[in-house]
Amino acid sequence: MFNKFLRENKISAAILTVIRLYLGYSWFTAGLGKLTGGGFDASGFLKGAIAKPVTGPDGNMVYGWYVNFLESFALPNIDVFNFIVPWGETLIGLGLLLGCLTTAAMFFGLVMNFSFFLAGTVSHNPTDIFLGFIILTAGYNAGRYGLDRWVVPFIRKTAGKDKTKAIA
Repeated sequence: MFNKFLRENKISAAILTVIRLYLGYSWFTAGLGKLTGGGFDASGFLKGAIAKPVTGPDGNMVYGWYVNFLESFALPNIDVFNFIVPWGETLIGLGLLLGCLTTAAMFFGLVMNFSFFLAGTVSHNPTDIFLGFIILTAGYNAGRYGLDRWVVPFIRKTAGKDKTKAIA
C-alpha cells in the first residue's frame, strides 16, 4: 500500500521532488566544489581509510574486503578515482536537480554513499542513504516533476522500437 502511494501518487511526487532537490543540491555542490577547488585528490582519504578501517566492538576490522579493494585497486588507480568522484558527484546532483534519469542518478548516488560509509565516513551518509532509498523505491514518480516526465517515455518508446526491429 505504501509502495503504491510512493510510486503512483501525485502528492507523493511533490514530496519526492523536495527530497530529490535536497539530495541533488547536496551532491551537485559537493562535486562542483571538488571540480573548481583547484585539484581534488582522494589519495589522502583512501590512505586514511586503509590505515584506520572500520572496526567492530571487538576491535577487528569489519570490512576487510573493502580495505583490500581500496589498497589493491583504488589507490593504485587514484587518477581514475580523482576523475570519477568529482564528476560523479556533480552528475548525480545534476540528474537529481533536473529530475533526469532520476533512478539511475540515485542508484549511483547510493553506490557512492555506501563507498564513503564503508570507508568509515559517517557524516550525513546514513540520512542520504535513507532518503536515497525512498527516491529509488519511488522510481519514475520521483522524477515526475522533472525532465523524466519526457525523457523516460522517450526512452521506453525508443527501446520498444528497437525490439520490434530486432524481431523482424
